[in-house]
Amino acid sequence: MRLHRSSDDTLATLFQPLADGLLDWPAEGGALFLRARDGAELRQAPRPGLICEQEFKPAADALAQAGWHTVDLASLDPARRFALVLLLPPRQRQEARALFAQAVARCAPGGRVLASMRNDEGARSGEDDLARLAGGVSNLSRRKCRVFWTEPLQGPADAALAGEWADLDAPRPILGGRFTSRPGVFAWDRADPASALLAAHLPSDLSGRAADLGAGYGYLSAELLARCPQVTALDLYEAQSRALAMARINLRSARLPPEFFWHDVTAGLPRRYDSIVSNPPFHAQGGEDRPDIGRRFIAVAAQSLNPGGRFWMVANRHLPYEQALDECFGEVRSVAQDGGFKVVEARKPRLRA
Repeated sequence: MRLHRSSDDTLATLFQPLADGLLDWPAEGGALFLRARDGAELRQAPRPGLICEQEFKPAADALAQAGWHTVDLASLDPARRFALVLLLPPRQRQEARALFAQAVARCAPGGRVLASMRNDEGARSGEDDLARLAGGVSNLSRRKCRVFWTEPLQGPADAALAGEWADLDAPRPILGGRFTSRPGVFAWDRADPASALLAAHLPSDLSGRAADLGAGYGYLSAELLARCPQVTALDLYEAQSRALAMARINLRSARLPPEFFWHDVTAGLPRRYDSIVSNPPFHAQGGEDRPDIGRRFIAVAAQSLNPGGRFWMVANRHLPYEQALDECFGEVRSVAQDGGFKVVEARKPRLRA
């Protein structure tokens, strides 16, 4: 999946203090880039010692394809420290605060944290949060974004607050304990109403090998297994690794053991299925509307169904998916419309991978 950016203003602004000579790339001690994204600004100068972390599969794939050293943060030695920690904080504030705490904790003595956010995605609040943890920060505004960075650190300025924030995005029970989730996951603390509408209309005769495309923390998959006893195998596909980790927890007691794929659905699927369900995403990682992602999910579903297979999806009513459905399937019917959402069943796929 292409990240659909002709330019990445947040990434460009992150590197502005380095381009302007206000900060230097560390000659030794290495650098860690949390929620890294590839782009021209990352490649405009040598970045010796850089390690990149990214939990979103399309962005992680782009970094790897560009030749950057990428890691899963959980696999990184917890004692390792860096002379510079860069980050692109997420919009969800609890998740962002936990990431700021992680960044400060990963700084070597004398190291700095450098972060960039869009003004309309909480840049001022993000700067204030980092200042609360680390002490005074400097800032620069460009491209409707703000980059801010710490003085050389000797640990957090407020150790108690750093400990408190480090746990803000920890997994926790939701929906009366039926599921486990965490901040930063889509609809993390509730049953998404679109997914709930789709679940309520799933027919009990869905059968065979099934797939959930964009499975999130596993709500729809759990409902599918509970409502459709003829489903004999289930694969979950999810691009966000932290969401997929929650799905693993939430499906561990399911009536059959699913398989889990950290995978970019828009790149196609490795298997064919008798039944596919989906609540496709329609925003990119940066938050912009991306109905083309949903259209690609529809095409991939059509390519991945066995003859006689069925595709059930839900979407916001305003999203323009009808043409894609008609192009990809020979039979499409509207099942339900409620609360601004539409449930659709599609059969007779026209496409083959």
